[in-house]
Amino acid sequence: MDWHDALAGLNLPAADDGNTAPEPSIPSAPQPRALPKLKIAVERKGRGGKTATIIYGFPDDWDDDRIAALASRLKQTLGTGGSARGGEILIQGDCAEKLRQTLPKIKL
Repeated sequence: MDWHDALAGLNLPAADDGNTAPEPSIPSAPQPRALPKLKIAVERKGRGGKTATIIYGFPDDWDDDRIAALASRLKQTLGTGGSARGGEILIQGDCAEKLRQTLPKIKL
C-alpha cells in the first residue's frame, strides 16, 4: 500500500469541491492613528526676541509622554530644537508653515 491509497482511505474532501474550511484570519497589526486637529501659534513676546512656534489643543486622553514623543519626532523631522511640557509643544523658530505640511503626515 502506498501513500496514495492511504490518503484515499481517509475520505478527505477534495480541495476543489468547496467543502474546505475557511482559512483562519490573521489579525492585522493596529493601524497608526492620525493626529487630531491641533492649533499652531507663533510667539515672540517674552522670549527675549526669539521666535517660537507653539502647538497646543491636544485631546485630554494624550498624556505627557505621548506629547513628548510627538515633539521628539517633530524636532528630528524639522531639524530644530524645542520642548514639550504643560500639554504643549514648543518648536524653536517660525516653523508654522513647515508644521502645517508635516503634521498630517505623521502617524502615532
